[in-house]
Amino acid sequence: MHKPSWWLAENGKADTVLWWILIILLCFGLVMVYSASAPVAQQETGNPLFFAERQVLYAILGLTGMYYISRVELEFWERMTFPLMGISLIALLVVFVPVIGVGVNGSHRWINFLIVRLQPSELLKFALLLFMSRYVVRKGELLGSVKDGLWPIFILLFVLGVLLLLQPDFGSFFMVVAITGTLLFLGGLPMRYVLIAGIASGAALGVLAVSAPYRLARITSFSNPWADPYGSGFQLVQSLIAFGRGGVFGVGLGNGIMKYFYLPESYTDFIPAVIGEELGMIGIWALIFLYAVACWRIYRVGRRAAAAGDAFYALFCYGTLIWFGGEAVMSLGVNLGALPTKGFALPLISYGGSALVFLCATLGVVLAVSRRYPPLAKKAKVQQVKAEEVAHG
Repeated sequence: MHKPSWWLAENGKADTVLWWILIILLCFGLVMVYSASAPVAQQETGNPLFFAERQVLYAILGLTGMYYISRVELEFWERMTFPLMGISLIALLVVFVPVIGVGVNGSHRWINFLIVRLQPSELLKFALLLFMSRYVVRKGELLGSVKDGLWPIFILLFVLGVLLLLQPDFGSFFMVVAITGTLLFLGGLPMRYVLIAGIASGAALGVLAVSAPYRLARITSFSNPWADPYGSGFQLVQSLIAFGRGGVFGVGLGNGIMKYFYLPESYTDFIPAVIGEELGMIGIWALIFLYAVACWRIYRVGRRAAAAGDAFYALFCYGTLIWFGGEAVMSLGVNLGALPTKGFALPLISYGGSALVFLCATLGVVLAVSRRYPPLAKKAKVQQVKAEEVAHG
C-alpha cells in the first residue's frame, strides 16, 4: 500500500526506554484514578467506575495518537506550526461564547463538543512549542534586538496572558511563560535580557498572584496552612494528612480514606496525596524516579537532535522537558507543601482528557525525533537516514 507523503518510513526505532516509562505511567494513572475517584463517582453518578472508564478512553486515544504521531514525518509538524497556533488562539476565544464555552466553578476553560470537553490551553502548549521552536531557529540572530526580535514575542505573551487570565488559568499562563523564556534563552537571548525578563515576569506574576483574593489566600496560607485549616489552608492540610497517614509504605492500594470527601480534587490536582497515602513515600519516590528517567531520555533525544544540527526539534524536545518535567515538579511540590497551592495536573496520571491527549501528542513528536536521531552507537543508521533523505530530495 502506498504511504501518504507525511508518513514516516521505517527509518529507525523510537526510544524504547522512554516508550515503556510512558506506558507504565499511563497504566499506573488508570489504577490511581479509579482508586481516587470511586467514592466521588459513586455519589455523583451512581457508578464508581464513571471517571475511570472515561480515563481509559482518554488513555487509549492518547496512546494510539502517540504511536501514530511517533511515525509521522517530522517536517509535517513544522508545516502545521501556524495552523495549530491559529486554532489555539481561536479556541481560547471560543471558551467565552455562551453555550459552546463551558464554565465550572467560575472558570471558563473548556469547549463543549457534546460528549467531550476540550481545554484549549492544553492544545496551546503543544502549538506554542512548535511556534517558539520555529521562531527561535529563524530569528535567532535577532534575539539581541528588542525591536526586531523580541517585540513579536512580547505581543504574543500579552495576548495569551489576557486570554488565559480571563478564564482564569494562572497555571497555564505560568507554563506558557516558562516554555517561552526557556526556548528564548536556549536560542541565544542575551543574558541581560534574560535577567530583565526574569525580573519583569516575576513582578508581573507576583502582581497577578496578589490581585485576586483567592490567589493571595493560597499564597499566604502556603507558609502556614494550619492557621486556617478549614478555609484557605484546607486543601494543603488534607494533603499533608494524607501523606502522614501513608508514612513510608502506605496503607495499601484502595485503602485510603482521604479520598472519601476529605481531600478536594482527589483524582485531579491532588492525586499525588492519594498515592502518598495508599503507597507511601516508597510509591512517591518510585514515581519521581520514573519521571526523572523519562526527563533524562527526553533531554538525550534533544541533545542528539542538536548534535545532528536540527535546532528546531532540539528546542522542541527541551520545551517538552519543561512542560512534562515542570508540571510533575509543580504538582508534587504543591501536594507536599513545598510550593503554593495551585492546580497542576500530574502528567499522564491525573484525570483529564485534554491534558492527557495533547501531552501524549507532544511526546509522540519527541519519540519521532528519537526515531530519526538514534543513539550515537547507531551512527551508521543515522548516516543511512540522512542518505535516504538526500535521495528523496
